Amino acid sequence: MAARTQDVERFGPVYDGELVDENPPAPRPTFTRRFMNWWQRSRHVPAVFKSKHAARQGGKDAVVWLLRCPWRFVGAVTRGLVVALRGWRRWVRVHDYRDAAEQAEKLSDKFVEIRALTLFRWKVTGAVIAAAAVALLVADLMFGDRALWVASAVTAVALAIAGRRKDGSPGRKPVLSGPRTLTWTMDPQVLVDAFRDAKLIGKDESLRLVERAARVGDGWAITVDLPATRKAADVIKHRDALASALAVDEVQLIAERVRGRGGHAGRVSLWVADEDPYSGPPLRSPLVDVEWWDVWRPVPFGRDARGRRIDLPIVWTSLLVGAIPRQGKTFATRNAVAGLVLDPYTRLYLFDGKGGKDWEAAEQVAYRFVCGDELEHAEVLRDNLIGLVAEVQARFARMATLDDELCPESKITPTISRDVHLGMPVTAVVIDEVQVFLENPTPQRVGGKKMTLGEYIADLLTYLARKGPAAGIVVILATQRPDSTTIPSRLRAVLGSRLALRVMDWRDSNIVLGEQMNTRGYDASTLLPSHKGVGILRPDGETDAGAEVLAMTVRTYYMPNAQWREVCARGRALREVAGTLAGQAVGDFTTQAIDAAAVVKALGAGGAVETGAPADDPALPEPLASVVEYLGEEIDEREFVPTAELVEALSAEPTSFGRQMRELGCQSARDYAPQDDGTERRVRGYHTAAIRAAVAAARAPAGDYGAGDDDGR
Repeated sequence: MAARTQDVERFGPVYDGELVDENPPAPRPTFTRRFMNWWQRSRHVPAVFKSKHAARQGGKDAVVWLLRCPWRFVGAVTRGLVVALRGWRRWVRVHDYRDAAEQAEKLSDKFVEIRALTLFRWKVTGAVIAAAAVALLVADLMFGDRALWVASAVTAVALAIAGRRKDGSPGRKPVLSGPRTLTWTMDPQVLVDAFRDAKLIGKDESLRLVERAARVGDGWAITVDLPATRKAADVIKHRDALASALAVDEVQLIAERVRGRGGHAGRVSLWVADEDPYSGPPLRSPLVDVEWWDVWRPVPFGRDARGRRIDLPIVWTSLLVGAIPRQGKTFATRNAVAGLVLDPYTRLYLFDGKGGKDWEAAEQVAYRFVCGDELEHAEVLRDNLIGLVAEVQARFARMATLDDELCPESKITPTISRDVHLGMPVTAVVIDEVQVFLENPTPQRVGGKKMTLGEYIADLLTYLARKGPAAGIVVILATQRPDSTTIPSRLRAVLGSRLALRVMDWRDSNIVLGEQMNTRGYDASTLLPSHKGVGILRPDGETDAGAEVLAMTVRTYYMPNAQWREVCARGRALREVAGTLAGQAVGDFTTQAIDAAAVVKALGAGGAVETGAPADDPALPEPLASVVEYLGEEIDEREFVPTAELVEALSAEPTSFGRQMRELGCQSARDYAPQDDGTERRVRGYHTAAIRAAVAAARAPAGDYGAGDDDGR
C-alpha cells in the first residue's frame, strides 16, 4: 500500500497580534482645542490673527500704515483746511441769504440787506480773529510756549477730523448731490457754473455726480447726471460752449453719452485732458510688428483722446476717407488696407488715382493694380468693377447651393473665405483719389442710356458697396475733394464707416460723416492744421469705445513708406506659403469673359439711382429746372433747402420765384436749416421731397437701367 503524500507550502514568518477596533473612539476635546476652534471660526477675530502668514502680512501692513500715517494726517489737515475756508467763504459772502433771495426772485430788492449782512459778517470775522489772538497771547504769557503747541494740536486735530475722509464726511454737504472728492482739479461749483453758463442747465438746476472724478490717462474723467428732461446729446452738441466755460480748448474736452446698461439719455461722461491729446510724435501701427493678421478681426486703426485703441471692422462694411490735401488721408487708409495685406486669404484690387509711389509697394501682393489718372486707367477700373459686379452675382449663386451649416445666413463666413476650392476670398476694392475717376467726362452708353464714364463708375461702386459686403467685397474709397458734386449721394449713402480728417467747412464734414452731423457736435472743419492724421470716425460696427458710440475723434496710426514696404513684402511671403498669390502679382493679367448686359441689368435691379434725365425726357419749366440743376445730387441727400439760398443762387426775385414755384405744385414751408456758424434756425424754404414730386409731375418718370428692353441691350 502506497504511503499517503501531502503537499507542503512554505509561508513567511508568523507574528503575534491582537484584534483592534477600526473606529477608535474620538478623543475628548480639550479646552485648548475648543478655544482654537472658536478662534478660527469667529467673525469677531480679525483675520490677521488667525494664521502665521496673515500675521506676517499684517505686520508689514502695520509698518506701512505707520510710515504713511504722518502723510495721511497732513493730507487730512489740508483737506479740512480747504473745507473750513470754503465754508467760511460761503458764510461771509451770505450765500444762504443770497440763494433764498434768488429763489424768491427778489435778489434786486434784497441787495441793500445782503450788502449790510456781508459787512456785518466781515466785522464778526475780524472780531473773532482779534479775540483769538488776544486769548493766545494771554495763554502764552501765563503758560509759555506750551499753550501755543496745545492750541496748534487741537486745531490740527479738528481740521483732520473735518477732512478725515475724501468722500461723505459728516457735516460736509457736497455742492453736487452724490459722491464728491477733492482730487478733482477744480471746485465742483465751477462745473455746475460752467453748465449754467453754457446754458446746458437752468440757473435753479444742478448736477448729480454718478462717478467721482478719477485720473484716466493724461486727464480727468467724471460722469454726471443731468436734470430731468435735459439730454446728453445737447452737451455733446454744445461741447465748445462748455469748453469755453471751463476755460479749456475744445480739443481737450471729450463729452460722451453713457449708453447701454448703466446709461440713459441724461447721463454724460466728461474727460478733460491736461493738454492737447492729439499732439506729440506719430503713433506706430501695431500691424508693423505682427507676422500676419486675420481680416475677420477689426484692424488697429488709431487711438482716441484717452489713449484707448480703436479697432475698425473691415468685413461686411465699407469705408470712406475724406480730407483736404496733406492731412494724412493716405496714411489713414493704409491702416485699413494693411490688415488686408497681412491676411494671405484676401484679394486686393488697388487703384491709385494720384499716380505717385504711395501705393507702389502693394503691387507685389495686389490681384489688380492700377496707378494713374489717364483715360486708360479709368477704363481699366471700369472693366474691373464690371467683373466684380459679376463676381458678386456668381458668389450669391454659389452660396445658394451651400448647406445651412456652412452658409447659415447667405453671407460669406471665415470658413467660406478661406476655402480655396470655393474661390470666394475676402476681396477689397481700394481707390485712392476716387474723385479722379468719378469726374471723368468721357461719354458712355450703358443699356441705352447716355452717361459719362465717371457716372458709370459711381453706379458700379454703389452696387458693390450696397450688395458686395455680404459676398465678401469690401469697398475703401479715399478723396481729397469731399463735396456733393464729386461723390454722388447715392454712393455716400451706402458706405458704412466714415472718416473725416480736417476739411474746409462744416458742409464738407457733413458730406463725409452724414447729414447734420455738425449739429450733433461732430465737425471735422474745427480740427487744427497741426492735427495730421486726426479725424472724426463714424464706425459701422462696435469699437473699443463702445458699441453705441455715434462718432469719435481718432488719431490714426502712422505707417511711412518704409514700414508699408515691409508690410507688403510680408504679405507676399504669406501668400506664397499659403499658395494664394495670384493675379497681377504673379504676372497674370487675364480677365474672365463678362456678360455686360447681365451687369447692366443687375445695376437696374439693384436700384441704382439714375444720373440725370434721359435725353428724350421733356425739359423742365423754369424756375424748377434751375433749382434741379443747382441742387444736383443734393436733391436726394438734403431734406430742406431755404428760399434765401435758392433766390441768391439763381439771382431770382423772391416774390415771383415763390409764385412760380407754387404754380408748379411746389409749396414752401418753414423748417430748421443749418446756418454758416453751424447752428440751426427756423426759416422758410422747400422740402426736397416736394421738389422731386414737382419734377415727377412735370415730366414722365425716368426708367431704370434697361427699362423697355428686357435683355438689357
